[in-house]
Amino acid sequence: MKALAFNEFGGPDKLKLQDVPDPKITPNEVLVRVRACALNHLDLFVREGIPALKTPLPFWTGCDIAGEIAAVGAEVPGVKVGERVVVNPNLTCGRCEFCMQGEDSLCVKYGILGEHVPGGLAEYVAVRGDNVLPLPARISFEDAASFVLTNMTAWRMIVTQGQVRPGQDVLVIGVGGGVSSTAVQIARLAGARVIVTSSSDAKLERARALGADVGINYATSKDWARQVFEATGKRGVDLVIENVGAATWKDSIRSLKGGGRLVTCGATSGPIGETLIPLVFWKQVHIIGSTMANRKEFHDVMGQFFAGRLKAIVDEVVSLKDGAAAQQRLAEGKQFGKIVLTV
Repeated sequence: MKALAFNEFGGPDKLKLQDVPDPKITPNEVLVRVRACALNHLDLFVREGIPALKTPLPFWTGCDIAGEIAAVGAEVPGVKVGERVVVNPNLTCGRCEFCMQGEDSLCVKYGILGEHVPGGLAEYVAVRGDNVLPLPARISFEDAASFVLTNMTAWRMIVTQGQVRPGQDVLVIGVGGGVSSTAVQIARLAGARVIVTSSSDAKLERARALGADVGINYATSKDWARQVFEATGKRGVDLVIENVGAATWKDSIRSLKGGGRLVTCGATSGPIGETLIPLVFWKQVHIIGSTMANRKEFHDVMGQFFAGRLKAIVDEVVSLKDGAAAQQRLAEGKQFGKIVLTV
């Protein structure tokens, strides 16, 4: 089969559309003919090389996958060849204490499709049978692929970890990326008032179209955390959704009200942020980590999507062969929403 693979770590120029072996399925797996796969910053990190990750080469990434069932393992019930599906990218053991508690993303052997094993930037991918969800015919493969990982992540951050309530103020940092863009929708669905930040006025306008109430350009503001306070009547926000990291960390904490929550799922600008510890204990704020989502949260957020209450946010759709340029666009932060590759 064809895959957009890399044979050495580095920039987008290392990606090549090349022949790789077809995946073989086990009795509890299905083979998915990939039709669309969306990009994430994780694709860039893996391609550049993660020191703690022993990535076999050649390797191809791709977490957000939609396609059709091409083959079904002997022990997989209720799945048929030809069925349209969307893929849950969580890889779990199903046996540890966390899996038994329903907290899949805390699994002691946790992994992500496209990071720990080859992913969806290829014609076929093998996944566990219980990791596929039937895709309604009215939803395109491209929209489905664009939705999965970022919405799983944002749903857990806002609903589970952030415990958002109607009428609360939610600050979404760096709107334009996949998680931050969809966080606007989810926070609004929960009845919250949404404040967004970006370095781009155009992205702020698009965020307002999604339901954001206030937009702050941190590139032109000398003190955007102060603007957040002004926008909340000098109260601060109940919840900060943070995935930028070092560049915004200090001011994200400053933006919280007393007893507020900051939920983080990433650090695209760098892993080491400045924390004013007295601000944390004096305001009694909560700093909470969040990664992906558990199986229930995956089904909950996909149910909202299938019901039309959450929308896919697609920046552009390009062919797999143009994946290197697409990854460069993502690296430069030019996108709003998800870049989707068709296979």
